Amino acid sequence: MASAVCLPAWTAGASPAENVSLSQIRDHPRLLVPPDRFESFTARLMTESELNRRYAVVKERAVEPLDQPPIDYAIPDGKRLLSVSREVLDRVYTLSLVFQIERDRRFLDRAWRELKHAAGFKDWNPSHFLDTAEMTHAFAIGYDWLFDEWSMEQRDTIRAAIIRHGLTPGLHCYRGEAGYGWWTGAVHNWNQVCNGGMILGALAIAEDENELAATIVTQAVRLLPKAMAEYAPAGGYKEGESYWEYGTSYNVLAIAALESALGSDFGLTKARGFDVTGHFPVFMTSPTGHPFNFSDCKGSRARRSAALYWLGKRFNQPMWLWHAEQYSKESPGALDLLWRTQPPRDFDAGAQRRAMAWPAVEAFTMRGSWTDPQTTFVGFKGGHPADNHAQADLGTFVLDAQGVRWAVDLGPDNYNLPGYFDRANRRWHFYRNRAEGHNTLVINPDEKPDQVVASHARLVAIETDGDQPFAVADLTPAYVSKAERVTRGVRLIDGRDVLVQDELEGKAMDVHWFMHTRAKIELSDNGHTATLQQDGRTLTVRLLEPSNTRFEVLVAQPFPTSPTVKGQQANADVRKLAIRLREAGDCRIVVWFSPVNTKPPQLESLKQWRAK
Repeated sequence: MASAVCLPAWTAGASPAENVSLSQIRDHPRLLVPPDRFESFTARLMTESELNRRYAVVKERAVEPLDQPPIDYAIPDGKRLLSVSREVLDRVYTLSLVFQIERDRRFLDRAWRELKHAAGFKDWNPSHFLDTAEMTHAFAIGYDWLFDEWSMEQRDTIRAAIIRHGLTPGLHCYRGEAGYGWWTGAVHNWNQVCNGGMILGALAIAEDENELAATIVTQAVRLLPKAMAEYAPAGGYKEGESYWEYGTSYNVLAIAALESALGSDFGLTKARGFDVTGHFPVFMTSPTGHPFNFSDCKGSRARRSAALYWLGKRFNQPMWLWHAEQYSKESPGALDLLWRTQPPRDFDAGAQRRAMAWPAVEAFTMRGSWTDPQTTFVGFKGGHPADNHAQADLGTFVLDAQGVRWAVDLGPDNYNLPGYFDRANRRWHFYRNRAEGHNTLVINPDEKPDQVVASHARLVAIETDGDQPFAVADLTPAYVSKAERVTRGVRLIDGRDVLVQDELEGKAMDVHWFMHTRAKIELSDNGHTATLQQDGRTLTVRLLEPSNTRFEVLVAQPFPTSPTVKGQQANADVRKLAIRLREAGDCRIVVWFSPVNTKPPQLESLKQWRAK
C-alpha cells in the first residue's frame, strides 16, 4: 500500500502541499529523466552535432574504467570517504548513460561490479554524512536507470545497500538518534547535499519500501527550506561560488527527482531568491573562467553546469543557459548532456548587464564585457566572517585583466589541520583565513583575529549601470576599537581600469594595505608605481594617495605578531604588494590599476561617487 505523510508548515516563502504521497510514483527509470526514458536523448544525438561531440567525451570516460578494478573503501585523511563516493557516483552516471545509448553490456557489467563492490563496504561513513549522501545518490541512479537490466538478485543487493548504508543512517539522523545528524538543522550546503541524497535513495526504492521512503522524503522536504531560505533576497550564496555549485546542485537534484518521480516540487521552487540564484555563479565567474573565490572556495575554473541548465530552463533565463554552454564544453557529465538546453538563437550575451550585487552576501562583481576574454573583471565583498566557510576577508577583491588573474584570493587551507573549523579560536590562526591573507586592510595587527569575527560589513552604495559601476563597503564593524570609521570603494572605469579607494578615520593607526599576486613585481624608484608582469602581460599599479608612503613587496606570510599553524600552506609562489601607514590619523589610500597605463581620473571622496 502506498504511503501519504503529512508535512509540517514551513516559512521559506512557499506553501508546499500538505501531503507527500507515493501513490502515483512513476515506473523506473523515474529519477531525473523524462517519461520517454532515454529515447528522446538518443534521437537528439542524431541531429545535434555539438551534443554528439560532448557525448563522445562522456563515452570515452566510460571506456576508461572497463579494465580497472572497482574503487576500494579508503579514508585517507582519517575523516572522509568522500573522494570514493564521488568516484563511484561519476562512474555510475557515466556507465549508466552510455549503456542506455550503446546497449553494450560491457558498460552494464562494469556498473554492476562497481555497485556490488561498494555495497559490500562496512558502511558509507555516516560520521561524515556527505559521504553517505553522495554514495546513496550513486546507488539510486544505478538502481533506477538500469532497473530493467538487473536480475532480481542484483536489485536486492543494490536496494539492500541503499537501505542499510544510506537510508537507515539517515533515518537515525532525522530522529535525532545519531550524533552525526547535526546537519538536519543546518542552513548551508550540508542540508542540501544530505537531504538531496536521501530523497534520491528513497524515491529509487519507494515501491518496495513505502513507509521508509515516505518518511525520508517527508523529512527531507521539510528540512530543505532551512537552507533554501538563505537564497533570499536576491539568490546569493554566502559560502561562495564553489559551494553554490555543490549545495545548489543537490537542491536541484532533489527537486528534479521529486518532479520526475512524483510530479510535484512541493512548493520548493517558490522559495524566495531561488528563481534568481542562477545569476550568482554566472556573475561570479570571470572571463578567465575562474570564480571570485571568497570564503573557503578554490580558485579553479568553473565546474559542470547541469544545475544551471535545469534552472535556466525552469526560470526562462537564457543567460544561465549561455553560461552553462560555455563551461560544460570540455568535461561534460551525464546530466550536462541530458539537461542541455541551448539559449535562444537571438540571445546576445554582449547586451547583458555587466555588474551585479548580492545583499546579505554583501558581494559585488563587475566586468567590461561578456564576450571579450581579455576584459577586466573585479569581485569585491563585505560580508560576515561568522558565516559557514567564511574567512576574515571583508573588503577583499580579486582582479582579472588581459586573461590573467592579478589580484588573487588564496582560497582555503587544509581542512584536516587541527582547529581549521574552530571558529571560536584556532580558525583565525591560519594565514589564509585572516585579513592579512587577503586583499584588504589590516589595522594595528596583533595575535588576535585581525577583523571582528562577529562583524557584518555591508555594501552601502552600489552602481551597476553605465561605464563606471562601483560598490562601496562600510568596513567599520570589522575594525571596532582600531579605527573610528573605515570605508572602501572599488570602481571600474571604461570597462578596463580599476580604482580602489580607502577612507579611514581614527588616531595612531598602523594601517597595512595588501594585494596578493602571482605576478612578478617591479617598483619605480619613488615606489609610487608597481609594474606587474605575468604570462607575457603587464598591469600598471599606481599609488595615488598618500604621497608620503610607497609600495613594498612582501612575502605572503603572517606578521611576526600573528599566530602560526604547523603545516599550513607556505604560499611560496605568491607575493604581496603592500602599503604601510604608521601612526596614521584620518587618511585616504587610493590605488589605480590599468592594463594600458592610462591616466587616472580626478579623485573624489567616496560620498561623491556617482554614476558617470
